[in-house]
Amino acid sequence: MVFSFISHELKAFWRSKNTGKSIAIRVVMGILILYLLLNVLVAGFFLDKILEHAFPNEELIIPFCGIILIYFLFDLLMRLQFQELPTLRVQPYLHLPIKRNFLVRYLALTATLSVFNLWPFVLFLPFIFKVLAPDSGTVVTLAFIIAIAGFTVFNNYLALYLKRRSNINGWVFLVSAAVLILAIASDFLWHIISLQNISYAFFGRLLIMPALAFLPVIIAVGMYYLNFIYLKQNLYLEDLTAHKASSYKSSTDIPFLSRFGSVGDLAANEIKLVLRNKRSRSALVMGLFFMFYGLIFYPNPHYGEGYKVFVGMFMTGIFIINYGQFMFGWQATHFDGLLVSKINFSDFIKAKYLLFTGISTVFFILTTPYVYFGWRVVMIHFVMYVWNIGVNTTMVLYFANRNFKRLDLSKGAAFNWEGVGATQWILSLPLIITPFIIYGPFALLKHADIGLALVALVGITGILTRNYWIKVLEADYYTKRYQIAEGFRNK
Repeated sequence: MVFSFISHELKAFWRSKNTGKSIAIRVVMGILILYLLLNVLVAGFFLDKILEHAFPNEELIIPFCGIILIYFLFDLLMRLQFQELPTLRVQPYLHLPIKRNFLVRYLALTATLSVFNLWPFVLFLPFIFKVLAPDSGTVVTLAFIIAIAGFTVFNNYLALYLKRRSNINGWVFLVSAAVLILAIASDFLWHIISLQNISYAFFGRLLIMPALAFLPVIIAVGMYYLNFIYLKQNLYLEDLTAHKASSYKSSTDIPFLSRFGSVGDLAANEIKLVLRNKRSRSALVMGLFFMFYGLIFYPNPHYGEGYKVFVGMFMTGIFIINYGQFMFGWQATHFDGLLVSKINFSDFIKAKYLLFTGISTVFFILTTPYVYFGWRVVMIHFVMYVWNIGVNTTMVLYFANRNFKRLDLSKGAAFNWEGVGATQWILSLPLIITPFIIYGPFALLKHADIGLALVALVGITGILTRNYWIKVLEADYYTKRYQIAEGFRNK
């Protein structure tokens, strides 16, 4: 049966409308992953030299034991952002004589096939065999390997569990990431706690009590079974949405938008789509979470103004980037109806502009408390806000005409982590890099103000010429509408 599942997934991949695009992206991702693994491998071989240089007055084993827990905290944070959930579509199998335990076990075990699970071994094993094994012997060496494996598996299933729960309630991701960031900031920024001492308190004891290595294994097994139970309870996806349907009270009017006529009505429908569906609502919740992004960079004087430009663009435009990549995909289930409706497509595009402008404006207002770090910070935020609503909105809608990936909002949140992962971050790069192409050269020449002025000027030009770009996007859409519709029909 396992081979049947694998065969079905391969057939679904090769028969997909987006096979060519997926292959190209996977090739790029594969090259990047190999490059990163090579860098991690080099760092692993020279980890003893790095630690010797960073901690010249300590025995190497002490700082080594101190950095392991810190690594796994950052590893969990990265997994929450980039690790993708298993993608097996379980609905076709639910009516067949296949045990639910087998389906869940297959999903849980295939989740271990992640490149994140290789990194700790590539990074730490060279040090263990070069330094630890000759001094401490085989038993201690095995204890460290088992402990690292246990924490790796624990992080793997903890990240998957949090991401699945985040699909139901976006605040789960918000709180989880906030706890991790606060823990890291409490050490490196505020020096309230010492993660290095906490890490050494456990891994240092492995030198004299190797049996403690089974503690991470036990919590890893516990996290696996927590995932197993959660998946089994929610295997019938409709159960995930039924309990909240009655508590939601919809509204047919948003008075502020009514003044924009049909464009306002379309924007109001889009807002209702965002709020009513867990998957789209998570994009909004994540955007609110990124309002705290500046606290990572602004308190540290070592970060230059280029970081402020990046943070300002990210905080005021994260919703545009995150939600806008799949702009027409959110309407995939009724896109055929849009093709034959009386809706003027230029109004449809204007509604998207209105949605982006409104939410980006709210996000900019929420960033104004950063005036605490100086008025120039707020000025940079405003420049990047203008850039986002003037340029990034148009770029997102242009890319949307080339995205045939379906997002099915009728499904429950579990097993539906569509559109989130490292692949989509690569597709976001043009949106993130473009302003630095304008700002960067002037910043390097010590004329940052000129660079910011040009970025603002390009953004204002984009706003003033919006009607022209709407016509361009509309014409582009009409050349690709049937390809988009065909892609959305492909489940």
